[in-house]
Amino acid sequence: MVHVVVLMLWHESGHPPSRGSGANPCRLALYPRECQPLNRVTRTPDLGVRHAGPVPLTPSDDDAVARLRWLRTPEGVAAADRAAALVAEGVEVLPGVARLRAEVGVAHAGPAWELARLRARARPVFGADADVLFLTADALEQAGRPELAARRAGRLLAGGAPAVADLGCAAGTDTIALARAGVDVVAVDLDPVARELTAANVEALGLADRVRVVAGDVVDLVADARDGRVAGCPAAVMDPARRAGGRRQLDPDRWSPPWSTVTALLDRVPSTVVKVAPGLDHDRVPAGVEAEWVSVGGSIVEALLWGRGLSTTWRRATVVRDGVHELTAHTDPGLAPTGPVRGWLHEPDPAVIRSGLVACVAGELDATLIDPTIAYLTSDAPAASPWVSSYRVTEVLPFNLKKLRALLRARGVGRVVVKKRGSPIEPEALARQLRGPGSGSAVVVVTRVAGAPTVLVCAPLSG
Repeated sequence: MVHVVVLMLWHESGHPPSRGSGANPCRLALYPRECQPLNRVTRTPDLGVRHAGPVPLTPSDDDAVARLRWLRTPEGVAAADRAAALVAEGVEVLPGVARLRAEVGVAHAGPAWELARLRARARPVFGADADVLFLTADALEQAGRPELAARRAGRLLAGGAPAVADLGCAAGTDTIALARAGVDVVAVDLDPVARELTAANVEALGLADRVRVVAGDVVDLVADARDGRVAGCPAAVMDPARRAGGRRQLDPDRWSPPWSTVTALLDRVPSTVVKVAPGLDHDRVPAGVEAEWVSVGGSIVEALLWGRGLSTTWRRATVVRDGVHELTAHTDPGLAPTGPVRGWLHEPDPAVIRSGLVACVAGELDATLIDPTIAYLTSDAPAASPWVSSYRVTEVLPFNLKKLRALLRARGVGRVVVKKRGSPIEPEALARQLRGPGSGSAVVVVTRVAGAPTVLVCAPLSG
């Protein structure tokens, strides 16, 4: 007899996010009918929160909450620990789940295995916390970095707020950071699985005495905000869901909660920070609200709007690279001047570009733009700066594939990294076309210079 084990990993259920959730609904779809459904989570503190009332659960909600609750029992903890040991040994999924089925039962093997797998994935970001956190695949993918959550919490609480509302708590990343900073937190979400995740995680980390998890509609709570308070708290953090049905929602009016609720919160609760999409149009930023873009390792990881009670500047670029570096401007610096390509090319960090502060960096480096529409700077000297990566320019020529390939072959270059800005070329495809037998390497930048398609051949400089 052949036994087939079907493992359905934790995933999004496909229906739209609950209004007021800080992320897409977190769903567990391991063996969908293995556990008996439980009643919805009910934690209702007396903190002035108008609760949403009974929230009807789908069968998958019931199943997901039941699995999470079982994983929190002593038996569930032991099963997850056993699964973690198998994962650490490198046991493959099918034999691993089969062994767990024999040890902990058919109903619980899949959830225990998947939790152990997700904890292993989370460890590089969450450190030792990962070994006790309760996660789903969606929750892990969308969870913010703990060090950035701690940084947000520190700034949010600098004014001395005794309590903070986490409006759309998801798996509780911000709730945890705020509780660790020493304040009481009201964690609000309509999604019952998000609430269960948050409750489980704050308990696992010994923070339950500072956190109250409630079912609430963020739209209604913000509409009811008065006297600088929301959900009974004088400060708030919000992270609107920006995906629905597996697709990114580019229109802020289609976020959950929508843009109108974001601006209402910023208007009514001055001590507020809202996480928004990095591509947010600058024209959307309300007057008096500070917009900040944060990058880690050369990639933008979050954008933030700081309420008028916390705002200290117009725009801020924060770069996490060998420490935390902040660049600010109180007014729009405008465009940097344009000039010919010189000996060095400087690629500004994405946070600098997105925040509109390239001109500030240009002034600091005595650099100019190579084109008024392209965010590459050039100067006569390298830059030991956190705001840019620098490349020594060895050749500037009009874009011509045949001549470029001949030039690289003549110089013994066989490996290239292709960068582009303002060009329709596909970097990976061009890199394959330029690959040759030589042992040398180069950075090939395809861009525009004074409006003309141009190639810059460069030697890389780390930084």
